Amino acid sequence: MQFKNTLAFAQSLDAQDELREYRNRFHYPKVNGKEVIYFTGNSLGLQPKNVSGFVDEVMKDWAELAVEGHFYAKKPWWDYHERLAAPLAKVVGAKTKEVTVMNTLTVNLHLMMVSFYRPTEKRYKIICEEKAFPSDQYMFQSQLRFHGLDPNDAIVEVKKREGEHYWRTEDVVKTIDEVGDELALVLMGGVNYYNGQVFDMQAITAAGKRNGAMVGWDLAHAVGNIALHLHDWNVDFAAWCSYKYMNSGPGNASGVYINEKYLDRKDIQRFEGWWGTKKDTRFLMKPEFEPMENADAWQLSNAPILSVAPYLASLQLFEEVGMKKLIKKQKLLTSYLEFVLTEVDKQVASSFEIITPKERGCQLSVFLHGEGRAIFDYLMKNGVITDWREPNVIRLAPAPFYCSFEDMFWFGEVLKEGILAK
Repeated sequence: MQFKNTLAFAQSLDAQDELREYRNRFHYPKVNGKEVIYFTGNSLGLQPKNVSGFVDEVMKDWAELAVEGHFYAKKPWWDYHERLAAPLAKVVGAKTKEVTVMNTLTVNLHLMMVSFYRPTEKRYKIICEEKAFPSDQYMFQSQLRFHGLDPNDAIVEVKKREGEHYWRTEDVVKTIDEVGDELALVLMGGVNYYNGQVFDMQAITAAGKRNGAMVGWDLAHAVGNIALHLHDWNVDFAAWCSYKYMNSGPGNASGVYINEKYLDRKDIQRFEGWWGTKKDTRFLMKPEFEPMENADAWQLSNAPILSVAPYLASLQLFEEVGMKKLIKKQKLLTSYLEFVLTEVDKQVASSFEIITPKERGCQLSVFLHGEGRAIFDYLMKNGVITDWREPNVIRLAPAPFYCSFEDMFWFGEVLKEGILAK
C-alpha cells in the first residue's frame, strides 16, 4: 500500500477498518477538553466500557447474597476464574486446561521457578536477555540466592551486538548451545519492553529443549499484542500481566500457561494451596493435597473476584474480534505510524531513529536525537499520551482496539509543531 501523510488518507484507512467501531467501546482521558491520542497501551490499556457492568454484578451479588455468592451468584465466585481459561487459551495458543489466572506477574514467575527451575551441581545456569525488565532481574537474583547460588555466575545474559539496538536470534541460540549441559532454564521476555522487539520464541524454545533445559517466557508485552502458539512451540511455562494490551485494569490479575505434560501429576515440585486441590473434594477439608487436573493446580487461594471481573469483561471483546483481526490491523497501523514518523523527520531539522526491528508488535521505540525530554513534555501537554525511557527514547504503542489511523496523522502534526516551536 502506498501511504500518504494526509488527513484524508488517514480517514480513508479508518473508513475501511473493520474494527473501527471498537474505539467507541473504551473510555478516553481528556487533555484540554479533547480525547487524547493514547500510545501507552503497552503500559496500561484503556478501560473497556463493559467493565463497570461486570464489576457492578459482583457488587450486587455481594450485597444481596453475601457469602452465598460463592455458589449462588449469577457467575458463582468459587469457579469465577475458570471462565477466563478458554478465551485466554485462544489468545496465547494453548489448550484450555493449560491456562489459569491468579496472583500477579512476578508472583507467578516466582511460583513457576519453584516448579521449573530445579538446579543441580552441574545444571544450574539461567539465560535471559541483556537488561531484562527489572522485576525479572530481581526475581532471578533472589531465586538464585535462595538456592545458595551466585547470580554473577549463574545468570547468562545474551547481549546485543556492538552498535545494534536489537538481539539476533542466532546469537541467542549460540549462547544456549555454548552453555549446553550447564543450562537449567531459558527465561526471557517474549517482547522486549524497551525496544519492542519480538523474539523468535519458537526457535529459542527449540534450542533450549535441545539442550535439555526448561524454557519459559515472560509475556507481559506479548499477550494480546502478537500471535502466540505456546502449546505448539512446546513451551514449558509462561506468565503475563493483564493490564497492558489485555485492558484489565491497573495491577490486575496475571495469566499463567503450563504445558499439559506437567498437569495432573503429584511429583511436580510447587508451592501449594487450598484452591489448587481437587474441586470436588475441596470442601471436605482433607489434609492431603490432591492437585487439580489442569493448570489450576498451581492456584493458592480463591480468586480476587473484583480483580478478575474486569479481565473477563475485556476478554469478551477479544472473543468477539479474535487475534487474527487485531494483528492484521496492528501491522497496518504500526506501519502507518512508522511512515508518518519518517515523513515528519523529512520536514524538520531533527533525526529520528526507530530502534524497533521489523520483528515487532504494536510498539515503536524512537530515539529523538537532539530533542531531549522537552518534546515528550510537549506531546503530553498537547494530548498525546506516550512514554519516556532514558536516555532519549519515547515508546509509541498504537493498540488496534482503540487507536485510529487519524490518531497517527494528528500525532505527526503535534510532533512537528513541538519540534518547530523550540
